Amino acid sequence: MTEPASAVALDVMPSGIVDKPARGLVEALLAHGLLLKTSTSGVWGRSRGFERVIEAIERLISDETREDQASYVRFPPVIGRADFERSEFLKSFPHLAGVVHAFDGPPEKHQELLGRIESGADWSDLIRMTDVVLVPAACYPVYPLLAGELAQGGALYDVSSHCFRYEPSAQPTRMVSFRMREQVRAGTAVEVLAFRERWIERASKLFEKLAVPALSAAASDPFFGRGGRLLAVAQREQRLKFELVVPIISETEPTPVMSFNYHQDHFGRAFGIRTSDGATAHTACVGFGLERIALALFKTHGFISEEWPKEVRAKLWP
Repeated sequence: MTEPASAVALDVMPSGIVDKPARGLVEALLAHGLLLKTSTSGVWGRSRGFERVIEAIERLISDETREDQASYVRFPPVIGRADFERSEFLKSFPHLAGVVHAFDGPPEKHQELLGRIESGADWSDLIRMTDVVLVPAACYPVYPLLAGELAQGGALYDVSSHCFRYEPSAQPTRMVSFRMREQVRAGTAVEVLAFRERWIERASKLFEKLAVPALSAAASDPFFGRGGRLLAVAQREQRLKFELVVPIISETEPTPVMSFNYHQDHFGRAFGIRTSDGATAHTACVGFGLERIALALFKTHGFISEEWPKEVRAKLWP
């Protein structure tokens, strides 16, 4: 999933401040004990009631995709820095990246570290960048795995992971750390585009079964800087990215809950992925934003899942 961040830029609010459209949603989620507030903007705890819905969504996705026979893979929420650099994420989204740092100094430096923390002084120069980076999307560890020649017909993977993007906000729909489930397709341009188009229609039908109002729309990623605006326009014009959006906070600025991305041959070139005839492979991915889908369900059907419509409960908890 290249970037499921909203095509509509929601305001990034300082910690503890919630803009008016989101205030009612946040208050309801907290009052019903579904989300737990922390001291850090964009970081939320989740209760058993919230996780019960996440588990049901994951089960529903598994049931929906079982016949696809995708290869099941799971990775930790980190990726090697060398692979991350090859993906060129930093070229387009440096403002979202999270690099893991760690302390590896001698005992005297440790004492200096503790002294600086106690005094409130800066201690960042006493830690160093490690060889791992926080995963920005669940699909990123899959592309190094695909390096080399694909079997005839290409490849399909099912992957899920905690992901990280540094865009702190008091909006519960924009978490710094969140979970993403993805289907990743690699093959010829014809194969991966057909895969993506089928999923746009398939996802809409899935949300109809959940009685959640969702619409598909062309979108663009939040590319960095002045040049990023041109990239976003090109992405829209080439119809490389679509999102399924639901009015969670706002009717006029609905929230993306799924993303359908066609990467062309970007990852094929970056990681040396080839089709069975030796051509550079194309890739596409379909991403489910698990927390956002749960929030869409709570917003649509109420904050007590046991009271949701019978048909919806039967779909989620058969």
